[in-house]
Amino acid sequence: MAGGCEEALLKKNYFENCSGCKVDQVKESRTGLPIKELFSIWIVVLSTALPISSLFPFLYFMIRDFHIAKREEDIGFYAGYVGSSFMLGRALTSVFWGIVADRYGRKPVIITGIMAVVIFNTIFGLSVNLWMAVITRFLLGSLNGLLGPIKAYASEMFREEHQALGLSTISTAWGIGLIIGPALGGFLAQPAEKYPNVFSMDSLFGRFPYFLPCFCISLFAFGVCIASFWLPETLHVHNDKETSSSDLYETVEAASNGSKGREERTDVEGQKPNSGSSLIKNWPLMSSIIVYSIFSLHDMAYSEIFSLWAVSPRKFGGLSYSTEDVGEVLSISGFGLLAFQLSLYPLLERHLGPILICRLAGVLTIPLLSSYPLLAMLSGFSLSLLLNCASIMRNVLAVSFVTTMFLLQNRAVEQHQRGAANGLAMTAMSIFKAVGPAGGGALFSWSQRRQDAAFLPGDHMVFFALNVVVFIAVLMTFKPFLALKK
Repeated sequence: MAGGCEEALLKKNYFENCSGCKVDQVKESRTGLPIKELFSIWIVVLSTALPISSLFPFLYFMIRDFHIAKREEDIGFYAGYVGSSFMLGRALTSVFWGIVADRYGRKPVIITGIMAVVIFNTIFGLSVNLWMAVITRFLLGSLNGLLGPIKAYASEMFREEHQALGLSTISTAWGIGLIIGPALGGFLAQPAEKYPNVFSMDSLFGRFPYFLPCFCISLFAFGVCIASFWLPETLHVHNDKETSSSDLYETVEAASNGSKGREERTDVEGQKPNSGSSLIKNWPLMSSIIVYSIFSLHDMAYSEIFSLWAVSPRKFGGLSYSTEDVGEVLSISGFGLLAFQLSLYPLLERHLGPILICRLAGVLTIPLLSSYPLLAMLSGFSLSLLLNCASIMRNVLAVSFVTTMFLLQNRAVEQHQRGAANGLAMTAMSIFKAVGPAGGGALFSWSQRRQDAAFLPGDHMVFFALNVVVFIAVLMTFKPFLALKK
């Protein structure tokens, strides 16, 4: 009798007008893999990831056409400003968007972020000078604050056994967006030169040679924005007379264990959840954010440096690739990444655990990047084959590392703090990613002027610097620095 009453008490109480409760009810009744929800999150993340690095294959030529660089070797320096402006804008507003998502819901922030892509990515393609390019990218980053809330959304949308898959879907879509975006930029930039039978020099796409890839990405984002209005909201919002289902459940559970009165919920550090300093004092969260930020610095710098290196002339240690050649390499990498995440990653995560995968990914990245300058000595089929293999492997390793950090961050906090926690992670990551293109562009420009140096000549210095950052990130995944929620 007592056991039956206790079981009844421990049953969660749902509120009729709460969208978060409705999502929880669906989760409890669902059986099988949530394919529809996974696909919804995948296209939302993809739409916001595509414009982030889509400019890198043609940025070298865009800066050249602005006629602001006095020497060819200085193009990379100015390219860094354009690449950094997006992340600087996002760094300044990510915490704000996380707080908005915790107060008003994940869905409004998601829709606003996608609308920002539609508007400002389109305007960026019409840039006629450096300042217009920098300002539009800055505004795009400032208003596109959905990556943090979408991670919270994925943690709340799926049952516990599918949360890792949901966050892996985000990192996979993010990684593919950072690859397919540049691929589109490479294939579609300067269309009047590449496809003269389709686009004339007097057409809109002829007068604005970098507008077509931006327009196509914005068109895709517009379709996703319309579809996002049908996304369910996962945030629990009850009126003052109601107690959230999670609070009620935990209170009854505490009472069934003989507790006196209502127990206050605590986070991993023993702080009250409404404490203003709880996120900062939550070391499992903060340590994972720091590691994530360090690796993000490497990841963003690599994204810009790879494209600049590939299109730069052979005399400066580059590959003399066209934007179309770069797009081909990156598109192949995207398909390889997708195949890995859908087939091998879940298997490896189950047998090795996310932390070990993270460390292996970082360690294997170091010798891989060290081989990149040697590829410039090759040509023809051998260069194409080895470059594609190296690009696929590097992006697979990077997404594996990022997926682990996503998991650790969202497991370190409760739902009511998840939006703010992910916003904090996005702020820190964006600051480091803003440094990445600026520092990477300046380093790349400097390295091209020291081709005959005795120590790490030319591009050897660039990839050595990238490896130093990866090595630091790997060291920080060990105790006592990286802490896990108990």
